[in-house]
Amino acid sequence: MKELQAIQQKLVAPKGQKNEFAHFNFRSAEDILASVKPLLKEENCTLLLTDEIKLIGDRYYVEATVTLTNSAGEKEFTKASAREQEVKKGMDASQITGASSSYARKYAMNGLFSIDNTPDADTMNNSISKKEAFESSMRKLKKEYEKNGLEKEWEDDFSDYKECPTKNFRQFYNLAKNELQELLKGVK
Repeated sequence: MKELQAIQQKLVAPKGQKNEFAHFNFRSAEDILASVKPLLKEENCTLLLTDEIKLIGDRYYVEATVTLTNSAGEKEFTKASAREQEVKKGMDASQITGASSSYARKYAMNGLFSIDNTPDADTMNNSISKKEAFESSMRKLKKEYEKNGLEKEWEDDFSDYKECPTKNFRQFYNLAKNELQELLKGVK
């Protein structure tokens, strides 16, 4: 489905939530939905999220299905599951189910829209430094520029990314990614 491909290429779903306790950023299902809605309108598509409760053994799972439908009625879907915790401090049963639903929906949308967890400047993975994570993300972005015949634009604007100060990693990456999206709009 060409619309899905277009949405996957254009979608930027920032990690808009912060875990203050463990000091890391993450993206929620709501962050993904907020980012994808304008693209759904642009591509004349609809997105339907549904849940089904499944009992496997003695544990309940929420299975989320995310279905993308284009104007011709063609559909693509993905599923993801999350296990409900039996007890979660401070939550009643409906809140536990709701949290499991959000988690499953988030991962189903990650699958459908090819959202990876590419390390960014705020990654908490202690096995790699922020600089290594930033450079890894920039190398992947450079490949996207090259794949779309935009090598000159990369060289003109972003080839000096290794000189970027640590405090500006996220801003620099987002600038490069947003510029790619704008350039791709102009190519179409």
